[in-house]
Amino acid sequence: MKKVLLLFCNIISFIANAQTNHTIYSKTYGQSGNPAILFIHGGPRGNSTLFEGTTAQKLAEKGFYVIVYDMRGEGRSIDTTATFTYQEAIDDLNELYKNYNIAKANIIAHSFGGLVGTLFTEQNPEKVNALILAGALFSQQETYNHILKTSQKSYTEKKDSLMLSKISEIEKLPKNSAEYRKQCYEIASQNNYFKMPLPTKEANQLRENYEKSGFGENNIRNDNAPILFYKNEVKNNIDTKPILKNLKKQVKLFAIYGQEDGVFSEKQLNDIKKIVNNQNFKIIENCSHYLFVDQQQIFINTIAKWLK
Repeated sequence: MKKVLLLFCNIISFIANAQTNHTIYSKTYGQSGNPAILFIHGGPRGNSTLFEGTTAQKLAEKGFYVIVYDMRGEGRSIDTTATFTYQEAIDDLNELYKNYNIAKANIIAHSFGGLVGTLFTEQNPEKVNALILAGALFSQQETYNHILKTSQKSYTEKKDSLMLSKISEIEKLPKNSAEYRKQCYEIASQNNYFKMPLPTKEANQLRENYEKSGFGENNIRNDNAPILFYKNEVKNNIDTKPILKNLKKQVKLFAIYGQEDGVFSEKQLNDIKKIVNNQNFKIIENCSHYLFVDQQQIFINTIAKWLK
């Protein structure tokens, strides 16, 4: 009977969004009576396939009702009319709450999803039991500065004049532009800032299984998403630390980051640690940006410990 009810919930979600000429992909794992966890993926240009294909079911087996979805216009939530604004994302989250009949949920916000999750919680603190920042952005310009500064140092040591010239050109771009963001992350990717330096056998197996699965096949990336976000969203380069400081008076606030996540400086991690407090902060060794794959068991155990 539970399986029938869960399937019914998913159908309701599809129909409610289909009436507005778009479909928000969402799926649940676990029993609806368990504490709800809502996962917000990164982006713009992201989706939840990696988390869903590797971790959602395992987290549900810890006694949670896990909800995954792709933001409007991204991944499996095809919508050519999507504007990619924060308010659009917040409105869609409110619809998910309504469709799954959830009064309060725990939010795991990954990467860019950290900004969405923080702004949603600021508007709807009564709907959030805990906000967990998982490798999440919270001070965008500091992240871009860190990427460029550390890359410049590396290229200087290698005497790579071509890439040093590239860094100089990026620094001349408007800071609130899609091109600036894109090129910063391209530099980070070229320097393996998103990859763990010494991947474990378990992490390699998880990624291999994902790539061969239907989730890997549905890893849809909308290249227009960042462009439209920077065109339509005025708050396109923000620092949410002041918001987070206020939120911890209203909701439980946690932060979990990989020690080898190259997109965050030591200062940034110390800043977020001070905000959430030491007991609510976790650094995972030999772990980069995708914590739920790089060190899955530690990630799951930490989340379960915090929420139970």
